[in-house]
Amino acid sequence: MDNLFSLLLIPLLSAIALFFVRSDRAKWVALLLSLINVGLTVPFLLRFDPQAGIQFEQMWVWIERLNVNFHIGLDGISLPLVLLTNGLIPLIIATVDQKRFKGNFYALVLFMQVGLLLVFTALDAFSFYVGWEIALIPIYFICALWGSGDRIATNLKFFIYTFAGSILMLIGILYLYQQTPTHSFEWTAFAALNLNEEVQHWVFWAFFLAFAIKIPIIPFHTWQPNTYVQAPAAGTMLLSGIMLKMGIFGLLRWLLPIAPLGVAEYGTLVMILCVVGIVYASVIAFRQDDAKRLIAYSSIAHVGLIAGGVFSLTIDGLQGAMIQMINHGISAVGLFFVIDLIERRTGSRSLSALGGLAARTPKLAIAFLILVMGAVGLPLTHGFIGEFLLLKGLFGAEGYGLWYAVFGGLTLILGAVYMLRLYQKTMLGELQTQWESIRDVKSTDLLVLGILVVLVILIGVLPNYLLQLSEPAIQELLQQISFRTA
Repeated sequence: MDNLFSLLLIPLLSAIALFFVRSDRAKWVALLLSLINVGLTVPFLLRFDPQAGIQFEQMWVWIERLNVNFHIGLDGISLPLVLLTNGLIPLIIATVDQKRFKGNFYALVLFMQVGLLLVFTALDAFSFYVGWEIALIPIYFICALWGSGDRIATNLKFFIYTFAGSILMLIGILYLYQQTPTHSFEWTAFAALNLNEEVQHWVFWAFFLAFAIKIPIIPFHTWQPNTYVQAPAAGTMLLSGIMLKMGIFGLLRWLLPIAPLGVAEYGTLVMILCVVGIVYASVIAFRQDDAKRLIAYSSIAHVGLIAGGVFSLTIDGLQGAMIQMINHGISAVGLFFVIDLIERRTGSRSLSALGGLAARTPKLAIAFLILVMGAVGLPLTHGFIGEFLLLKGLFGAEGYGLWYAVFGGLTLILGAVYMLRLYQKTMLGELQTQWESIRDVKSTDLLVLGILVVLVILIGVLPNYLLQLSEPAIQELLQQISFRTA
């Protein structure tokens, strides 16, 4: 079965159906429907040839008068992110408290999945932009309706940031559309444009700002910590585990091929922003008492390193970015899930109030430890190979490669410091009397943690498959950039 459109259609129809489910069983219906999409994804993985470029293409005329097509396909850059999306959505649904959420919540999750998949598979700018906006709307309502604290003001800030970035990108898309000989939104038509250096400079900023806000790269990050903290746990997992990858993917799919001269002109500035973000976010993370906010800042540090890998314009840097997007998604979902489990059992995320929980929750403690080790990049865990390639890529970058690698390496050192502090403050030490009756994880929660832990170890021990999946597409991208900038 090679109908790629089915991967978008199933979650769309599922979302419509789930809006009408009002019972507690909505979670299990949503989980079953999301697993169907996992099953539909497997044939694409099995039949994908990394050397064959874009595959499983489908295209229909959408708006004939404007020459707008609906064009989707998969290559080595998009397939890993489709796997990440369809693999994490069932796990995120499985983590949800079924008594708190009804069908409308799961409908929004699956509707967001449609937007994410459209972003990752789109081969024309119009479909890409539609998917970009579709993914934003559900997460806004998820955070606004089921979040906590000052969620309305926080979500308004999040919406304004991302919408402002989207408008800039839309202006860039419309300009490029006008420049194509046949007035086309096709990705290949955009990449083939022979834009002069001055035009590429402002096109770079039009696209980069949209992607930098979504990633986020400092100083465009201020919406992120409060949004992550006040969103419901599943919303935070969607944002950090999958949605921020839209920005990294946008850099690879759209920015680098369309505006390589802009990348060459402003790449050093972006690299400096990335390494500053790594150090800044790591220091702030260490000072946090709220465990959820700590992980939010750690995410800024890690994605700063990933973005730095992209702008290193080296095969190792881009390969590291690809595999680390997958790794970060797994780690983010796992770590936010563990914090949610702790909060459900103790009513607190405060590190100063917790401690000693491993004595009553040994299974949770073991899973948490493995996830922490993966997040800090311990050898034989998934984080190691990604961070190794990213640092190697930074070292090989032109100009200040050595300094990029030195400051990028602080991710590992500072990350180990604040993540081990997180583990120590929650799991180790003397168990306080009010936590003596808490329960360990079991059933679905244990299964989800088990799957995440297996992925951490499996990718850490056997990373070759993922690397081989994307390597030809990354090499082709780099050749395309070098040819355009020669």
